[in-house]
Amino acid sequence: MAKKKATKKKATKKKVAKKKAAKKKVA
Repeated sequence: MAKKKATKKKATKKKVAKKKAAKKKVA
């Protein structure tokens, strides 16, 4: 469970980074 939580956090961080990059591209 702990390992799964850690990977989930990493995945969300990557998603946030992608969203930020997309916003930069639009702007």
